[in-house]
Amino acid sequence: MEEEPTESLWVRIKGRTGTGDTIVGVCYRPPAQEDRVDEAPYRQIGAASCSQALVLMGDFNNPDTCWRGNTAGQKQSRRFLEYIYDNVLLQVIEEPMRRGAMLDIGFTNKEGLVGNVKLKGSLGYSDHEMVEFENHRVHSKLTTLDFRRADFGLFRDLLGRVPWDKALEGRGAQESWLVSRDHPLQAQE
Repeated sequence: MEEEPTESLWVRIKGRTGTGDTIVGVCYRPPAQEDRVDEAPYRQIGAASCSQALVLMGDFNNPDTCWRGNTAGQKQSRRFLEYIYDNVLLQVIEEPMRRGAMLDIGFTNKEGLVGNVKLKGSLGYSDHEMVEFENHRVHSKLTTLDFRRADFGLFRDLLGRVPWDKALEGRGAQESWLVSRDHPLQAQE
C-alpha cells in the first residue's frame, strides 16, 4: 500500500559526545484532511517519539481542542489528542497564536528539553507566528538499575501509601502523567 504524502520535515541534530542526538520535526496538517491521511504523520510522530530527544512543532489545525481540559469536539481532534498522550508528548506552547486558537503547537518527549518559549511575530505575510525556544540538551550520565537487589515489597508499600485520588484531583492529563511518573521514581530512589 502506498503511503499518503505528508507535509513534514524531520531533522536530526547531532549532539556532542554524551548528549545524544535531537530529532526536530515540523508538520502541517491541512484543515480538511481525511482520517486515513492522518495515519502517515501519526506513524512518523510515533517513530520519532521513541528517540532520546524530540521537539515537534507544527500547525495541526485542531481549533476545537481545549489543551487545558484535554478535550476536543471533533473526531479528528480527539484522535490527535489521544495520539499525543499515547506517545507521552508534553506540550511546550501554552498561549494561543492565531485569533485565540491553538493551531500552532509544540511538543517534546522529554521534560525540560525545551525552555524559554517565545512568540516572535509573523515572518513576512504569514498569519503564523514564529516560535523561538532554547534547546536544554545537557550532558547526562546514564544510570543503570540492578533489579536483582530491588525490594519490590517495599516499592509496592511505598506506592500503596500515595493517596492517588488526592494526588491526581483537579489535574489535567499532562499534570496527572507527571505526578504518576514522579511517585514511582521517588519510591525507586
